[in-house]
Amino acid sequence: MLKGAFPKKANSFISFADFFLPCFCPSCRVKLSRDEKSVCGSCLSKIQRADSARLKNEYERKFLSQNIIADFISLFVFEKDKELQHVIHELKYSGKFSLGKYLGRLIARELGERITEWKIDLIVPVPLHHLKRAERGYNQSDFIAKGIGSSLKIPVKTNLLKRNRFTETQTALSLDERKENVKDAFSLKRKKRIPNKNILLIDDVITTGATTAECGRILLQNGASKVYIASVAIAD
Repeated sequence: MLKGAFPKKANSFISFADFFLPCFCPSCRVKLSRDEKSVCGSCLSKIQRADSARLKNEYERKFLSQNIIADFISLFVFEKDKELQHVIHELKYSGKFSLGKYLGRLIARELGERITEWKIDLIVPVPLHHLKRAERGYNQSDFIAKGIGSSLKIPVKTNLLKRNRFTETQTALSLDERKENVKDAFSLKRKKRIPNKNILLIDDVITTGATTAECGRILLQNGASKVYIASVAIAD
């Protein structure tokens, strides 16, 4: 088994423990009260929200000229070494599945009207390469997508897109290098579900938008009507 992989029984145990054992805030580690869901109120209040002016500017910088992504939303602004990074780290590397669903429900609660206006037919999480998924045991974006989908009653398809090759980390790459790094990295597994559909792509954090834009390009090439994006956070 690859290092870090979770067998199905381990996944089940983590899910059970995540829901039924005493819960602690993934950022400050304080025990959550009965009224608090996944993140304590104090930490949640410290996470910077992405206002409409910020989102408009980010859309124009990252997506407008490509004519691929019709619109996008993010709930928070990602700040290094602060509360949201701790939360997302727990979701991605500690099997805290309920955090993903919680964040998805937050997006639906705060930004659901916008998503409803887009008349979304399918919600599709950005996929991991199968080697990375095997190492981690799951795709964190699947759970964010499920949180949104269950709240807004929109179908979620976690197996629609496939990542064909293992791409190097994008952290140190320029925007042009990131675009080249993910070019042709994705394909469709079930093309018949795409034509004339409005699709909402889900990712945890959008930095340059290169990955989601490439996913959107593949969806449009295969007949999607429009592609939108929702993420937990936007980063510089």
